[in-house]
Amino acid sequence: MRKFFSINVTFFEKMKITKAIYAGSSIRTGQKPSRRLPEFAFIGRSNVGKSSLINMLCGQNRLALTSSTPGKTKLINHFLVNDSWYLVDLPGYGYAKLPDKERASIKEVIKDYLNNSEEMILLFVLIDVRHDIGKIDMDFLNELGENGIPFAIIFTKGDKLGPNARAAQIERDKEMLSEFWEELPVCFDSSSQTGLGKEEILDYIGTVLSEVK
Repeated sequence: MRKFFSINVTFFEKMKITKAIYAGSSIRTGQKPSRRLPEFAFIGRSNVGKSSLINMLCGQNRLALTSSTPGKTKLINHFLVNDSWYLVDLPGYGYAKLPDKERASIKEVIKDYLNNSEEMILLFVLIDVRHDIGKIDMDFLNELGENGIPFAIIFTKGDKLGPNARAAQIERDKEMLSEFWEELPVCFDSSSQTGLGKEEILDYIGTVLSEVK
């Protein structure tokens, strides 16, 4: 069984976003914004709610552009937060309806970033809480483990289920993860509609930043 590659986090440090601006888009690590700062990246299957979650965390409605069309985000988008770190919106994975060439191109963009971005200190993997973790997600998580990439999981769209059903689904997903992992990653419950999980996610980011400074 794999052991989660974890960051040594011993306490939570309060984090509040007071400023967040779009800093640029790229398809290769070498094209990132020239100002190199710690990066927290967000990824998940297409239409999992990445852009909506980013907007919720930053307290802005249109910082990251949302779309009802899966596979719309094809670039790596950097957002400068508090003039001290980046929030990075990565393209979604696993959208089967894209042409093979386009899907392969997006996969290469993701691979290049994960393998070569020295500033990325944590990857948040977003998973729709309404469903069991699918094979595509599990394969992606296991690949992160094989490559020693630190990550945490954010369950999205928490407003779509009642509290009891949501808790039961998360426990079921954790049981599925435990079949592959000796130690489970940090997990968060969220909703971009209600703000669920905002404080916990931001505090975790604050703690991780304090550990790497």
